[in-house]
Amino acid sequence: MASYRSAFLAVATVSLVACSVRAQLSPTFYGWTCPTLQSIVRSAMTQAVGQDPTMGASMLRLFFHDCFVNGCDASVLLDDTPAMAGEKNAPPNRNSLRGYEVIDSIKAQVEASCRAVVSCADILALAARDGVNLLGGPSWVVALGRRDARTASISAAVANLPPASASAYTLMSTFASKGLDMRDLTALSGAHTVGSARCSNFRPHVYNDSNIDPGFAWLRRQTCLAVGGDAAMAPLDSTSPTRFDNSYFQNLMSRRGLLHSDQELFNNGPADWLVQLYSSNATAFATDFAASMVKMGNISPLTGYLGEIRLNCRRTN
Repeated sequence: MASYRSAFLAVATVSLVACSVRAQLSPTFYGWTCPTLQSIVRSAMTQAVGQDPTMGASMLRLFFHDCFVNGCDASVLLDDTPAMAGEKNAPPNRNSLRGYEVIDSIKAQVEASCRAVVSCADILALAARDGVNLLGGPSWVVALGRRDARTASISAAVANLPPASASAYTLMSTFASKGLDMRDLTALSGAHTVGSARCSNFRPHVYNDSNIDPGFAWLRRQTCLAVGGDAAMAPLDSTSPTRFDNSYFQNLMSRRGLLHSDQELFNNGPADWLVQLYSSNATAFATDFAASMVKMGNISPLTGYLGEIRLNCRRTN
């Protein structure tokens, strides 16, 4: 247990920094400069999720993968250039992240209404919130005022995004380095109640691990062969893959987590009690998830005169 505690030694310092930037973000940041912002994003996300329910999960994943790499600065949206290898093609993101065209569409609509005012980082934060809510999940107040990064880093993406093979200790350490505690880790992992994963990410778990229901492992092996077929997909939550609810945690208690990193949260470890709580109390999960999303959205944003307001989310001005 001492090793678990050591993973959080830096949390207090990081949290103090988060408090200072939180004061610079405000839910009413665009109250005068772009009062229609939130209605534009909500309308666009309603259309996107209506056409493809999985897009809600994709927006949430984009936001997570943005915030965990040098903060919530829309760096994940930047295309590669001859001078920069960005985050889109980093191993944790390649063939995984999607939904860039939805952000492009929202940005174009926002620019038509409020020229050069709203950051791509704030649009992504709002789109993630609305995506969750449209799938039946909670809503929360999004503090705004982030600015966009002028660069991206493939190496930072590799270093900061936990792989599907991550142990409980690795997950805890990674989240602690962002000022997020065990409750945040467990609640935010509940995002896997929606979305899918590639065979290449869950093959080791369904073929090699012992902490998995044998029937579930057999079922997943039917679409994920031992060799080849890396692109075959399976839902992260086999119970209700397009509904944001607490069934992900119920699956973990039945040893039916799709990824090794999922099942690590319920494997005789320090997160077991939280998995048990969320599996039986959907309200507790929804409340904690919303609170943790707010915390994650406060990870190292660019504010003030830092960064820029991109006119095109895929490239710098």
